[in-house]
Amino acid sequence: MNNTEIDIDDPTLRDRAVAAARGDAPFDLLITGARIADMATGELRAADVGIIGALIASVHPAGTRDDASETLECSGTVLSPGLIDMHMHVESSMVTPETYAAAVLPRGVTTVVWDPHEFGNVVGIAGVEYALNAAASSPLRILPLAPSCVPSAPGYETGGADFDADVIAGLMAQPGIAGLAEVMDMAAVTARAPRMRGILQAALTSGKPVCGHARGLTGAGLNAYAAAGVQSDHELTSADDLMEKLRAGLTIELRGSHDHLLPGFAEALMTLGQMPVTVTLCTDDVFPDDLLTGGGLDDVVRRLVGYGLDPMRALQAATLNGAIRLGRRDLGLIGPGKRADLVVFDDLAGFRARHVIRDGRVVTKMADAPVHATPFRDTCALPRLSPAQFTLPAKGPRVRLATIDRPRFTEWGETIADVVEGGVVLPEGATWIAVIPRHGQAAPVPRLGMLRGWGDWHGAFATTVSHDSHNLTVFGRDPVHMAAAANALIDAGGGMAVATKDRLTVLPLPVAGLVSDRPLPEVAEAFAAVRAAMGEVVTWEPPYLVFKALVGATLACNAGPHMTDLGIADALAGRLLSSAILEDGLR
Repeated sequence: MNNTEIDIDDPTLRDRAVAAARGDAPFDLLITGARIADMATGELRAADVGIIGALIASVHPAGTRDDASETLECSGTVLSPGLIDMHMHVESSMVTPETYAAAVLPRGVTTVVWDPHEFGNVVGIAGVEYALNAAASSPLRILPLAPSCVPSAPGYETGGADFDADVIAGLMAQPGIAGLAEVMDMAAVTARAPRMRGILQAALTSGKPVCGHARGLTGAGLNAYAAAGVQSDHELTSADDLMEKLRAGLTIELRGSHDHLLPGFAEALMTLGQMPVTVTLCTDDVFPDDLLTGGGLDDVVRRLVGYGLDPMRALQAATLNGAIRLGRRDLGLIGPGKRADLVVFDDLAGFRARHVIRDGRVVTKMADAPVHATPFRDTCALPRLSPAQFTLPAKGPRVRLATIDRPRFTEWGETIADVVEGGVVLPEGATWIAVIPRHGQAAPVPRLGMLRGWGDWHGAFATTVSHDSHNLTVFGRDPVHMAAAANALIDAGGGMAVATKDRLTVLPLPVAGLVSDRPLPEVAEAFAAVRAAMGEVVTWEPPYLVFKALVGATLACNAGPHMTDLGIADALAGRLLSSAILEDGLR
């Protein structure tokens, strides 16, 4: 439980609830007129709900009780358990936990399972402690996990910390830690590499959930991954992938961050006789402008229903199934003896929350998020970079290069390039990617690779949100633009920047180079400006060539080549090229 969570098993509270349920005492709060979304039976039925403190005391026929200190009349609405987001990263919304809570709680999201591995990869244990402290004081129920992959691909990248098995054992022993976060180093899991074997064993010994990241795994690889003790996955790539992982017994954290896949998921789930209890929902990553306009898990539920998933099945996945996965018998159902985490929706199409009840208290509107002192403001203290550092030296007159082809699902490629004045000339349609370590573990010197199939660029983009080691990463064709974008972030303490021949657009993220402590509307506006500026730099081609591909171009634990500060890395294939140059001095 959260350190500040109300104990619903307090005997005095139970005494009061039993008395009210018998009719011998009034309720503190009575919700009338709504139809109950009953996750146990799948019914949508008329009933009133009486609450004592944080506890549901009674669910009884509509209109049979009117004795309460406060009555919330909700005719024409649907009363649901509070929504549970089973896998998310506050850092992806680029705001503080306080600001995030203020954005999602009034929309009906009462519980989130936060993997703070972005903070962990940048500032180590202090980042996890920051998450625990934020959870302890939040009106939103935040359940932090212990980051399992710091770094995500050891030996293939340089991060800001190193969480080995001893560190993980210490974290898992903390009562505020709800489980082990997504285990991303798939190659190490299936190979039973000693480091990952120890991390998994520490988590399994704790008895807490072990969460997964099984992108692209199938057949024997998927079996080996699950046999190692990993229990869930959110990295679904197709409806067939969803079904294979369901049949493998994994808990599915079906995420909303890949909208093009949701219609297929909805269709596949509707072919089943019932909603599997092992399907839960999550947001994973929500950019700040999407958080402001669309919301959190409520938006995922809304879109799934819009794509054809039965509303009650969607709510089951977003409530009861999540509670079962977490081992929280107090959540996920509207029934006497359960915790009063509830949301009143106008209907089961738009899912607009009219009222939210958290631990028995009505959350009609949250004030602006409180401003707390934010740490980690010195994580991008790099020397300024020159355009010359964004060229790849070579002897020439030509070179043979390894390339990173295609965004998102990257592939190895090769090309021949000319060399002019000691530097490789980019072929038409290719783009540079440069990674500069920013955590003080290595010299801050750009390491360059070549991208193909990533669009025709007319400017540069720099970001310190660069999964998962979050080194400074720069994309572009022109070294002058690349240096300008990189230096803008060095000056800002981290963030995102777009440089063109006549404009510089910057989103400062000075907290660990990941997060802003400014209000959400301000962060959302600045992020939207960056995304709009990028729309002028490169033409997007969904679903793969999209803005999000840029922040995942360094995710070395995923299949295929990815650029890191150590070179072109493919952890699953066991390949690391310190230089993109395969053969120099070609004639």
